[in-house]
Amino acid sequence: MNALETDDRLILYLDVKSPYAYLAKDPAKQLEHKFGVQIDWRPLTLNIPSFLGSARVDENKEVVEENRTPQQWQAVRYAYYDTKRYARLTNKLIYGPRKIWDTNLAHIGWLFAKSQGRDTMMCYLDYIYDQFWKRAIDVEDIDEITTVLNLSGACVDGFVEFASGKGKLQLDDLQNEIREAGIFGVPTFVIDGDAFFGREHLPMIYWILKGKNGAAPDISY
Repeated sequence: MNALETDDRLILYLDVKSPYAYLAKDPAKQLEHKFGVQIDWRPLTLNIPSFLGSARVDENKEVVEENRTPQQWQAVRYAYYDTKRYARLTNKLIYGPRKIWDTNLAHIGWLFAKSQGRDTMMCYLDYIYDQFWKRAIDVEDIDEITTVLNLSGACVDGFVEFASGKGKLQLDDLQNEIREAGIFGVPTFVIDGDAFFGREHLPMIYWILKGKNGAAPDISY
């Protein structure tokens, strides 16, 4: 089964380190409640340095390491300005990360939580997103991910072995399927086999779930 083949009608791809994905998470949950659908929540690990370069800052916000062009810096600064602007509307805190994090371990934790039930997975996602964007968690530390799993109601027995073995293989296979399906960014919604990249497509997803009744959402641009 590839990334676009599923028994579920709606799939959502997110990355813990994407602020745009963070802003899409709760509206997606509202879709589930309103329409009685179950989203298939899947992790997509972005390779941010491949298109936005990389950098690291210290606690005083001084850049101590960088491999980024002025144009890339401009794009990154705007992205955080934009997401913080929308986060304030829902009382969310978004602090710019001090480096580009490797979220593979956090995503393996996601798969582990998912294997223990939907409620456990959603608690895990809610907690890890909230803590990551408050700079309150190291998502590359297995002890901290284990703690998040435990707080989310998961039985953590075997997680360390899962993270280095079966879980890593599962995540790698999923990333290969995602690339083969042509999905490249987050948040990406896939509904009825059609992919929609970006939170701005939520009105269209809403309209489709309503049965396409009435006029389609206006596309302002």
